[in-house]
Amino acid sequence: MKQLIATKALALEPELIAIRRHLHQHPELSFQEYNTSAYIQSVLSQWGIKFSSGWVKTGIVGVIEGKNPDSRCIGLRADIDALPIQEENQVSYQSCNPGVMHACGHDVHTTCLLGALKLLHDTRDQWEGQIKFLFQPGEEKLPGGASLMIAEGVLKNPAPQAIIGLHVLPQMECGFFGLKSGMFMASADEIYITVKGKGGHAALPQSFIDPILISAHLITALQQVVSRNASPIIPSVLSFGKIIGNGATNVIPDEVKLEGTFRTFNEDWRSQAHERIQSICHSICEGFGGSCEVNILKGYPFLVNDHSISDQVQKSLSDLFGQDKILPLETRMTAEDFAYYSQIVPACFFRMGTGNSAKGISSGIHTSTFDVDEKCLIHGSMAMAMAAMTIKPYYLH
Repeated sequence: MKQLIATKALALEPELIAIRRHLHQHPELSFQEYNTSAYIQSVLSQWGIKFSSGWVKTGIVGVIEGKNPDSRCIGLRADIDALPIQEENQVSYQSCNPGVMHACGHDVHTTCLLGALKLLHDTRDQWEGQIKFLFQPGEEKLPGGASLMIAEGVLKNPAPQAIIGLHVLPQMECGFFGLKSGMFMASADEIYITVKGKGGHAALPQSFIDPILISAHLITALQQVVSRNASPIIPSVLSFGKIIGNGATNVIPDEVKLEGTFRTFNEDWRSQAHERIQSICHSICEGFGGSCEVNILKGYPFLVNDHSISDQVQKSLSDLFGQDKILPLETRMTAEDFAYYSQIVPACFFRMGTGNSAKGISSGIHTSTFDVDEKCLIHGSMAMAMAAMTIKPYYLH
């Protein structure tokens, strides 16, 4: 089977490159992926793979049946949305949509899932069970397309007993894969704080309530939410990346806006931290004679890789590419809405190397010069197909 998959994937490579380049040239923002969805549907139809569309408007779901289809059901997922970034790569497949770019590799994820489905469909008389596939919109934008597809019943009829996803990793050379069992990626919440005071002339501090000074104390004090309250065994991060205080050298504004993020790996602590942030903000602002509004948008949950499913995926990857090509990964404070699936179904979310330092392909995701070594397309297709064919839920062991 390994040799058959490798042979078929190699023959499919030119078509996968063409698919990826089309997707890269025509990126669409979260929940606006109408043309992307239509293109994916056209490829599936051309290959004779059945599906249903209209999930969260642009999502696509289908099932490929092998032998004895009721024996097991494995899910495969790819995200299809792009980012609001102006591409700077000078390539023939540069984005045609101004200010929109596949800078997070979702064009690669989609192509790899399509490739895997072609391999699975063409070998369906040689593996058992059924493969449920999900092309999901809106990974980059809250509340996350995964949560909305789940709400629409995507994990039912049939219900997958395990689900697999992959993500590009440009810091890893093409040909390598990375994986971590257990807690892998953090939850992510957005924090919006408006500090209100009373503005005035900077030379007359006794006549105003300085929201900039309050904000400075606030940012410093909020760091103790992590440093003095979080358990040392629960990784947590609280960071502020945006401060807006529209004053001048001699003008103190009436208010200051702060925007940040809180990330962690425990839902109980996550809720406690939200309460502490609210409490600290209000008490400090009131202590200085001001006030504040605090809005915490709860984002994606933490992503946990099931130990049994991850072990099986790792073995599958090792069998395909060699044990020396599979690298251990550390816990990441970045977030991913695949986490919603991992909270319900035993899951494995792994990383695929897409860099090529010799060719100068090394830019990180979410940058205007991100690109991949397209050899990764057959690697990802093979990886997803073989994992889907071979992994077994708990009750089949």
